[in-house]
Amino acid sequence: MSQLPMLAHLNQIADEYDAILCDVWGVIHNGREVFPEAVDALRRFREIRGPVVLITNAPVPAERVLMSLAQVGVEPDCYDAVITSGDATRAELEKRMPGPAYCIGPDYDDPLYQGLAMEYTTEIDQAAFISCTGLREIPQDLPEDYRDELKKLAARELEMLCANPDLVFRYGDDLIPSAGSLAKIYEELGGRVIRPGKPGAPIYNLAYKKLEELLGYKPSRDTILAIGDGPATDARGAVREGLDCLFIGGGIHGGMMDESESFLEDAAMLLENDEADAAYAAPALIW
Repeated sequence: MSQLPMLAHLNQIADEYDAILCDVWGVIHNGREVFPEAVDALRRFREIRGPVVLITNAPVPAERVLMSLAQVGVEPDCYDAVITSGDATRAELEKRMPGPAYCIGPDYDDPLYQGLAMEYTTEIDQAAFISCTGLREIPQDLPEDYRDELKKLAARELEMLCANPDLVFRYGDDLIPSAGSLAKIYEELGGRVIRPGKPGAPIYNLAYKKLEELLGYKPSRDTILAIGDGPATDARGAVREGLDCLFIGGGIHGGMMDESESFLEDAAMLLENDEADAAYAAPALIW
């Protein structure tokens, strides 16, 4: 297990980076409440260093995330742009038009499909592929409720687009299963899964393009800091992309790691269990 440095404040390393790619849920809010210190840290980085692009596995277009940020009180002066897994997934959906697509997810994720010349079906034997944004009924449904359905889909060798690779997301004090939990079962059943969001490359490619627009030049990977609370998504994605990662241990892992004596050991173990790594770890994002 590698030695993981503790980072008390972002300003300790801010001068080493020209831009930040920052996760949203679990880092700057929990779905209900904004984290003021995290918002302040990103705002200060923008003031003295460079752009902040929020990069989230939300399975909807960026416009929807912008609305949710405003609703929980995240001020727009702490970021320059938002890139979502939904944005990256739409590009993959366009490649597969007209389908038909077999959709799994809640109704409120329907903006993902708006404007697409896609056909849809609820019949497994008519589907050309699967588009999964999450569980249909939240928080009532459990991933195992879908195993029989996923087994039938896997038997047809249908490819699944997983629009949110996260296994869970935090909503207040609760952890809610996400689309990634269904993708995991689908792979166990022999199905093939495409993940346009973190840790996959498509969402990062969109983020790099946005950073180049904001900076006026193509930044080197070693000048970009990735920040996130998901070992299997944020941290693993950063490793694959050659980015330094600041792992926030108090995100989806809640208060169990905050400021504890074993924080660094616990963080290193979580990362190692998901075959990920980080340059730094912190209980929360603070300037």
